[in-house]
Amino acid sequence: MAITNKDCVVGIEYEVKEAGTTQVVDSNKGGQPLEFIMGIGQIIPGLEKGLVGMNEGDSGDIMVSASEAYGDYNSEAIQTLPIEQFEGVELKEGLTLYGQGEQGQTVQVTVKSFNDKDVVVDFNHPLAGKDLMFSVAVLTAREATSDEISSGQVGGGADSGHCGSGSCGCH
Repeated sequence: MAITNKDCVVGIEYEVKEAGTTQVVDSNKGGQPLEFIMGIGQIIPGLEKGLVGMNEGDSGDIMVSASEAYGDYNSEAIQTLPIEQFEGVELKEGLTLYGQGEQGQTVQVTVKSFNDKDVVVDFNHPLAGKDLMFSVAVLTAREATSDEISSGQVGGGADSGHCGSGSCGCH
């Protein structure tokens, strides 16, 4: 089945590098396939667009621009916060921390620098502003069931085995 841009369940194996480099920034090779439903925003838009038309068993490279991946780098997303907000945290430059945003969502920040009064954090995704090269293999492609379409989860329900933790690459 050719992958369509809506209501298609796809399972892929992937490796992603920052375009023009050889450093792998993420991969699920040798692990569980990344399964998602096309057309509902479970993966970055550029990767989703690049998969349309591919079939089960196909593989290839998909270049995704920063604007269709994790967005452009936003210099206004850097904030200086009082060090008291980080009590009990062993700070170091480059440290990734997770907190709760204003609407209750999980927010990821990277510590850029700190001193005895302030901590400078970056709210940009670590891959913001970067073009990405995905090497993908389509392991499965099928029509989504009505349960999957209504629930938005592969398998169709809360107990479907979907990762839920976000560690599988879903967002």
